[in-house]
Amino acid sequence: MLAFSDIERVLVVMAHPDDVDFGACGTVCALRAAGVEVSYLLVTSGDAGGDDREMSRTDMAALRVREQTAAAHRAGVTDLVFLGYPDGRVEATLDLRRDISRVIRERRPDVVICQSPERNFDRIFASHPDHMAAGEAALCAVYPDARNPFAFPELLDAGHEPWTVREAWLTGHPRPTEAVDVTDHVEAKLSALMCHVSQLPDPEGVQGRVRQWMQQTAAAMGLPEGRSAEAFRVVVAG
Repeated sequence: MLAFSDIERVLVVMAHPDDVDFGACGTVCALRAAGVEVSYLLVTSGDAGGDDREMSRTDMAALRVREQTAAAHRAGVTDLVFLGYPDGRVEATLDLRRDISRVIRERRPDVVICQSPERNFDRIFASHPDHMAAGEAALCAVYPDARNPFAFPELLDAGHEPWTVREAWLTGHPRPTEAVDVTDHVEAKLSALMCHVSQLPDPEGVQGRVRQWMQQTAAAMGLPEGRSAEAFRVVVAG
């Protein structure tokens, strides 16, 4: 895993609003504290989320964009891109690979944080089909699409020069290889999570579970007692 001091820019690619805040917001806060530029790319706007059957799906998507934008600001992130793919129907299509590749070429990140394309049977909620599809498309964009001038020639025609990502950090992977100590950023992560009001019928319960998950992750990854962590499968890409 690259040291934060060797990273200038990070792009976080996630399927839904709130995915980054559950999976990697503590790490994002730590990166921002180290002076790293961080951008978010959301594949969907979360139109299939929530339990309110009276709210139109267009209104739900707009609400979730506002919630994610507010959550990002609490993590120190102001650059967000929403691709608007339909929630619950994400596939790792060539169109999605192209769209992610375009943003990679525009933002030129050293690291892409994305979701695991591999199902985690120990944490089934991390393996939503949209998560796996978004993760597969993001990894295809990392290698080979974003770096290959002959992949999606329309991107080159539009002035988007190829870019090579150095590492991909996968959230929700069944076999993580690295942990980021986020103990100093737990409260900021929880503050960001609490912005997703439409998705949290039990905010206090969510906070308790997330605290516990991070403590368990730290212990499983060999961090000292009392620490909190987020874990990633790190893929060297460039």
